Amino acid sequence: ALEESSFWFAHRNACLLALLRRFPASGPFFDIGGGNGFVAAAIQSTGVPVVLVEPGDAGVRHAQARGLRNLVHATLKEARFRDGSLPAIGFFDVLEHVEDERAFLLEIRRCLALPVGRIYLTVPAGRWLWSDDDVQAGHFRRYTCASLQAALERAGFRPLFVSKMFFPLPLPLFLRRSVPSLFGRRRLPARSYSGLHRPRGRTLMDHVWHWEQTRLACGRRILCGTSCLAVAELASSARD
Repeated sequence: ALEESSFWFAHRNACLLALLRRFPASGPFFDIGGGNGFVAAAIQSTGVPVVLVEPGDAGVRHAQARGLRNLVHATLKEARFRDGSLPAIGFFDVLEHVEDERAFLLEIRRCLALPVGRIYLTVPAGRWLWSDDDVQAGHFRRYTCASLQAALERAGFRPLFVSKMFFPLPLPLFLRRSVPSLFGRRRLPARSYSGLHRPRGRTLMDHVWHWEQTRLACGRRILCGTSCLAVAELASSARD
């Protein structure tokens, strides 16, 4: 319900599209665990062929309503893609939900095409920003750029670009979520949570988000933020 009107989802899409322009996919883009198809629809609108891989019934229905043409109703493992068959794989705010991080990344690696396949991903950033919201959302961890890069390298990937995004949000997130969680307060009610995705002062913030998108489009890293995003390819040692 938040996606269509949320500045957060809109800005994440804009940053991902900027990243795709700088590090283009070499073929069809497979969005793993793509939920309602919000990211996949944005990528499809640029002319890149997209396949949404989503196990949830509701997600598949909403993605169809959004006009997604290619859908696989399954988990990555259930889909049983052939070794080295997927030229571009994205998984956006998915990895933090996976308990066995390494096993998931190794399955991604198995599916990724050689020699030019790339992966694209986002994860929540800032271990110090952990809150009850993470628990309720089913997160196992939050990341730093260093820990994300290390996880990718352990699984046989070579990061091409790792950065943070949403640079104005760490302090507000800490005060609104992390601090109350430290004192035993539960997650905000749905109405308050929805309000956070539609903040006031959009005109000023639109300039801020545009600056961030432009910086990422130029391949310049952002050092502070509440999310990490990354592009990686198979390391030469993993190709042998």
